[in-house]
Amino acid sequence: MMRLFLLLCCSVFIISCSRNTIYIVRHAEKAAASGNMMSSDVPLSEAGQQRAVALKNVLAEKNVRYIFSTQTIRTTSTAKPLSELMNVPVQLYSPKDTVDGFITRVKSVKKGNVLIVGHSNTVDDLVNKIMNQSLLTDLPDAEYDNLFIIQRKGKKYFFSREKY
Repeated sequence: MMRLFLLLCCSVFIISCSRNTIYIVRHAEKAAASGNMMSSDVPLSEAGQQRAVALKNVLAEKNVRYIFSTQTIRTTSTAKPLSELMNVPVQLYSPKDTVDGFITRVKSVKKGNVLIVGHSNTVDDLVNKIMNQSLLTDLPDAEYDNLFIIQRKGKKYFFSREKY
């Protein structure tokens, strides 16, 4: 009886160690490029800044220990409020590396949850690759309020989507 109890406790411990959540969002609303702003790397608009704070508020109690962003101003600015709240640095990744190296890196996280901030044409690639199935296509250009949630339990991944 004691042996069965210990086996059960060890199993629960091992399974609980292999649980974490990956949150994936598109960057918040970006400012319109103006005449003197020819770059495609534009900052967040006022609405985007408010959405970045809303993201922080949604994830404030979610034990986020890793934050990844592409190098653009709009993605790093989307991640910044949560980064400052959690005292977790924003680690940069290349959108071109979403297929292999970066996904392997994200999947190797065992403790703590992950936030990834991407773009309308990369968020779907991230979700699909992590889930190993085609669930999403490129996001519409005017859509900024999706929070894609991938929960890992052991070796299985479960997908859901919320609005924030």
